[in-house]
Amino acid sequence: MSTFSGLNTVTTALWAQRRGLDVTGQNIANVNTDGYSRQRVDLQSMGGTAVPAFFSTSRATAGGVSADDVIRIRDTFLESRAHTEYAKTARLTIESKAYEMVEQALREPGDTGIQSQLSDMWAAWGDVANHPTDPAARSQLLQRTETLVSGFQAARSSLDAQWTQAQENLVALVDEVNAVAGDIAKLNEAIRRATQDGKSANELADKRDVLVLKLADQVGATVRPAEDGVLNVLVGGVTLVTGAAATKLAVQGAVQPDDALTDMPRIVTVPGGTNVTPGGTAQGQITVLTDIVPTSRAALDEVAQKLVAQVNAVHKTGVDLAGALGLDLLGPLPAGTVTAATIRLNPAIGPEQIAASSLPNSTDAEIADRIANLGTLPGSPDSVYRDFIVALGVEAAVSFRNLGIQSEITTNVDAARESVAGVNLDEEMSNMLQFQHAYSAAARMVTAIDETLDVLINRTGLVGR
Repeated sequence: MSTFSGLNTVTTALWAQRRGLDVTGQNIANVNTDGYSRQRVDLQSMGGTAVPAFFSTSRATAGGVSADDVIRIRDTFLESRAHTEYAKTARLTIESKAYEMVEQALREPGDTGIQSQLSDMWAAWGDVANHPTDPAARSQLLQRTETLVSGFQAARSSLDAQWTQAQENLVALVDEVNAVAGDIAKLNEAIRRATQDGKSANELADKRDVLVLKLADQVGATVRPAEDGVLNVLVGGVTLVTGAAATKLAVQGAVQPDDALTDMPRIVTVPGGTNVTPGGTAQGQITVLTDIVPTSRAALDEVAQKLVAQVNAVHKTGVDLAGALGLDLLGPLPAGTVTAATIRLNPAIGPEQIAASSLPNSTDAEIADRIANLGTLPGSPDSVYRDFIVALGVEAAVSFRNLGIQSEITTNVDAARESVAGVNLDEEMSNMLQFQHAYSAAARMVTAIDETLDVLINRTGLVGR
């Protein structure tokens, strides 16, 4: 090896160690940057020339070290796992919040819930049965019936508002997904160009990974690697981003809760109208729109229908204080479909029009007693409502428990990802010292070669003498 080739070797060493220090400084600077992946210099030894020079009498030695590539430290498996777990957590979070809001709308258990209001109304009928001609008992019955009707209406109104809010949130979410997908497509193009030009695209890839993880949370996105560092993004098997092109999504279907079962809200591609089966937050919101809220509305409507049918059927067989046959106590009035939203107390009925007796000019109060006992019979509004509340409580408890388990899984996956891709200051300080000492040693090698050349040229006498 010539002395000058040694200088070249040392020069590559100085360059490599300085590059290592630069990358270490970059890691330390971004220790708190969200989504940043730590980087490492890919040091590769440079072999000597395989073909010696003409008339060469010695074997060529190594040519130093190469530090051209800087790699990101990422675990592809953990990243894919994070996409899956984030989507599950987001879905369960939306569903759990929906169950919580349904429970708040029904106010169960509590003194203001429908179960308590039903009990109060049956008790008021019992008071009328005990005091059939007492105006106070009759007025109290009408007041408690009106309170129950208002309870049905308020609960139904809360459920309808919850549905409308979920539908609006889904539309806003899809708009945001379209924007994020467009940003990913732009980053794909920038990364492709940088890769083809031989430039580093690590920071661009970090930004793209943050957006992909966001899409995984929102719609359950997954990725497939392509050439030149490009990632294609899929949602429910449908390609959302291909290279530098992004497909838009839109929400179709019902915009009113009454139409949800006949025209279910859904996400489709634009153009094309292909149905997309999302995950993540979008899946949770669609579940709210097509299952959780509609099921609760239907169950509440069933309770209202049974209440109207059973109370009216008995009330119309009795007579009021004037001896007239009883009218429909509850409705919708005029005739229409009974729901928790349309249930009403007949405004034509006052205290005197309550048909508590079975015979004219009688104080037997048989009808009032029969109505007072409706709540204890099989198939009563009370039993239907209790079954609904129990089923709702079980579903909510399962959802909350699953969310707790899933949150723990996601936390563990995040910790594993951070252990691989995150910046560890202790490790970076150790690397900094290693590169610093290596740089000092390489610099010392330059000094040694300089002294060797000085001895060879200046201290061996004149050449040829």
